[in-house]
Amino acid sequence: MQKVKFKNRNWDTVAHLHLPDNFDESQKYPAIVCVHPGSSVKEQTAGLYAGKFASKGFIAVAYDASFQGESGGEPRYLEDPATRVEDIRYAVDYLITLNFVDKEHIGLLGICAGGGYAANAAMTEKRIKAVGTVVGTNTGRAFREINFIETLKAVSSQRTAEAKGAEPMITNWTPNSAEEAKQAGIKEKDMLEAIDYYRTPRGEYPTANNKLLFTSMANLIKFDAFHLADVLLKQPLLVIVGDKVGAFGSYRDGFELYNKAASKSKQIHIVKGASHYDLYDKPEATAEALDKLVPFFQENLLQA
Repeated sequence: MQKVKFKNRNWDTVAHLHLPDNFDESQKYPAIVCVHPGSSVKEQTAGLYAGKFASKGFIAVAYDASFQGESGGEPRYLEDPATRVEDIRYAVDYLITLNFVDKEHIGLLGICAGGGYAANAAMTEKRIKAVGTVVGTNTGRAFREINFIETLKAVSSQRTAEAKGAEPMITNWTPNSAEEAKQAGIKEKDMLEAIDYYRTPRGEYPTANNKLLFTSMANLIKFDAFHLADVLLKQPLLVIVGDKVGAFGSYRDGFELYNKAASKSKQIHIVKGASHYDLYDKPEATAEALDKLVPFFQENLLQA
């Protein structure tokens, strides 16, 4: 693995480039861009999948989204779907500059919100030849189910305050601990598992600091990751979901994407007994996902 940087508009994206075993710079390799969830960074689940792909002969890149982690961009902690989609294009731009990447065989994997961004990017980024999602989520759909009009009013009030000199409001993606969630009366499985992954030694990482610029909510609420998938998403598609369904909605989003995509070659795989966050890092669940993803990418990138 190499730590690399590539330009994204006028700031740097910081990434990890995962290289195959016995890497030979004189050879050409297919490549996969791995897109992390909201609130995440390259060292977490996207990096786990990237490392596994590299062990199977692919070049894989996992990067920090703009405004987050080690990547540049202002304002900090902004989660902007349009920029998240553009990040993917810049990652592809970077890969095609590498002499050892087969430019005609680039794939894309997205996890959770990254899955929605991946599907959306692939609709118009035709350098991407195959798309996989793991518990892919349509973030806009999720946020529109939670008092979204009141949230938009609050965003408008906050923007007015900031225009008059107030400090930007930074909120949390999740409560900082299970105890904090308990005190807030939160009992929902996906949220509690998110805390267990992101806010404990299981998956926490210093640059995944649980910070979200509150005004991001306006762009998140209006975003529909799957809009026009029935017209524009034509690459081979593999959707991975778990059947332990939680409130984040990745199970139904997975089926919506599968049913809607215009792809002639598409499949959906359900990992039995797996929750949303099991598919981030739990060995049994991720192994089953990879048992489907690796041959999918081999067929569509190595043999295409």
